[in-house]
Amino acid sequence: MFTIDQIEEAHSNVKSGADFPQYIQDLIKLGVIRYNTYVRDGHTVYWGCDNYRVQSNPKYDNLEVTGSGNPIDFIHHLNAHQAGETDYKAFCQHAAQDGVDKWVIDMVAMTCIYYDKGGHKLHEEEIPIP
Repeated sequence: MFTIDQIEEAHSNVKSGADFPQYIQDLIKLGVIRYNTYVRDGHTVYWGCDNYRVQSNPKYDNLEVTGSGNPIDFIHHLNAHQAGETDYKAFCQHAAQDGVDKWVIDMVAMTCIYYDKGGHKLHEEEIPIP
């Protein structure tokens, strides 16, 4: 099974949102089938087959996630990030300001869904294949 060290090695190649599709392919090769990233502190829980799971440490000091989601502003920030205009930390700061509590990546469905603190879906997108 995969380890946090292997996942962090794959993530070290990600410089902006433009690198995300290749990162997903790298995780699939490791055996990751789903993960949840929590905007508050950047920790992520990764799942593999047979309920195997590992969790990363927090990536940064706690951010305050606003109470309600703002999908219009979030999509603007997401598009900028995917175009390579922001780094990961800036994206997370914008996501917190826009009310994103977490995102869920499903490698089987090839989707990324962003949720607010109430568990409401703010945005869903298909993950492009490089």
